[in-house]
Amino acid sequence: MSKVTVVGAGNVGATCVNALAIREIAGEVVLLDIKEGLAEGKVLDMYQTATLMEFDTNLVGVTNDYEKTANSDVVVITSGMPRKPGMTREELIGVNAGIVKGVVSNILKYSPNAILLIISNPMDTMTYLAHKVSGLPANRVFGMGGALDSSRFRGYLAKALNATPNDVEGMVIGGHGDTTMIPLIDKASYKGVPVSQFLSQEKLNEISAATMVGGATLTKMLGTSAWYAPGAAAARIVESIINDEKKMIPSCVCLNGEYGQKDIYIGAPAIIGRNGVERIVEIELNEAEKAAFEKSAEAVRKTNNVLHEIGAL
Repeated sequence: MSKVTVVGAGNVGATCVNALAIREIAGEVVLLDIKEGLAEGKVLDMYQTATLMEFDTNLVGVTNDYEKTANSDVVVITSGMPRKPGMTREELIGVNAGIVKGVVSNILKYSPNAILLIISNPMDTMTYLAHKVSGLPANRVFGMGGALDSSRFRGYLAKALNATPNDVEGMVIGGHGDTTMIPLIDKASYKGVPVSQFLSQEKLNEISAATMVGGATLTKMLGTSAWYAPGAAAARIVESIINDEKKMIPSCVCLNGEYGQKDIYIGAPAIIGRNGVERIVEIELNEAEKAAFEKSAEAVRKTNNVLHEIGAL
């Protein structure tokens, strides 16, 4: 029986657990949080939908009891805090780096063979940190960003095309940030036909811009970060791992020469299966895309350097 743990019972973590439960992806799903009763309460609420949604997933909610996470196949880490008014980027990274390091250490005590999927922000940097402090091979530590960004991209394209999103293919690579992600407009298609045959360049540029600020747009509307799509994106990746689906999913992966980059975690298409990141797919980029990827990697490295500056690595 497969087992998945989600650390952090906030909106994203709880939504991920709910999606995992309803789709019956794992036999057991554990939700862990540091706030007394939060994970237990959310899991109890979800459990009471089992007869309505017709699922049999065993759900467990715990407060800071990592022993209950033992022998997890996959662990999704959502822990961390949002940036508060007046807080510098360095302060936010410092706080979340401490949280992520603690979670990784506690998880590996009980699940040394787990695959770690990171959602904590800033995601590219926290994934890099998790890899460095865990000592795990790169295929077993990666981040969720590209799956979410690509889903948003496909959604915007589908609306413009007046099509079902599942008939639209599109991919976002690069860093998981408003100015670092790269929607690959030239490679997007509608049932195999380039979207440029249906939409004007002006409209495509508009969609690309909307995708890049997709998270910020929702934060402005909601007053907090989004959770349905991020939680679902994480659950979809977990499903590809547990079921060994070998799906190609854009993810925050460790590059070792691909796309001309080394020692960096950044968004790129990857084959996701039972061993985690089974292969990084190096697609051919045009000159503009190459330049954008280089610029994106530079920005991610700048954020990663903060880890060294604050002594987190």
